Amino acid sequence: MTPPADAALASLQQRLGYHFLDEALLVRALTHRSFGADHNERLEFLGDAVLSTAISALLYERFAGSDEGDLTRVRAHLVREETLHRAALSVGLPAVIRLSEGEARGGGAQRPSILADALEAVIGAAFVDGGFGPAHTLVQRLFGDVIATTEIDRWSKDAKTELQEWLQARKLPVPDYRIVATRGQAHAQIFEVACAVPALGLTETGEGRSRRSAEQEAARRMLDSLKASDRPGSPLRS
Repeated sequence: MTPPADAALASLQQRLGYHFLDEALLVRALTHRSFGADHNERLEFLGDAVLSTAISALLYERFAGSDEGDLTRVRAHLVREETLHRAALSVGLPAVIRLSEGEARGGGAQRPSILADALEAVIGAAFVDGGFGPAHTLVQRLFGDVIATTEIDRWSKDAKTELQEWLQARKLPVPDYRIVATRGQAHAQIFEVACAVPALGLTETGEGRSRRSAEQEAARRMLDSLKASDRPGSPLRS
């Protein structure tokens, strides 16, 4: 896959609302390890920490009366792969990500894990290029609307706990979790976990960088599915 053209990089920076002094940092942030040695994993590592700090600051301001546990749960929702993937799509990262030909043919430019990692790398690059202030502003631009519209009560419990309580309230057995796939090298594995409710014949899957995070994502998707079906007249309705 060819490097992004100057016009594509300029357009991306316009969408990000940040213009790099050192554009090579942005190019590196968009480079997957399959493309070459000068890839984005170090910037991703840094961006993960910057993102967590910036999100924490934004949540501290947004939810002034909330305790640490509530803020931690909301932050976990905002920095998970699915949310990062949506943000990456919103700024058009698939069009400028740098991948090997094989990875590109395999659909890597649309893969949530690759796009989420690249977005974290872009945030890390902004921190290296301009410091925490510009990086914080970038995070606010990417996630500000989500933070402004989210309600803390929605995230008062982790998804696995909420799912278990939902099922128990309807006298249904607890769900089963199992790993169905792992991808990536040992230091950067992605886990895919299936969450099954055999009594209802339902299964949902989730991905994460640990088994625990993948289980939480699968449980959240199962909850969303069950709640959507919990309508008057449905056999799922208590």
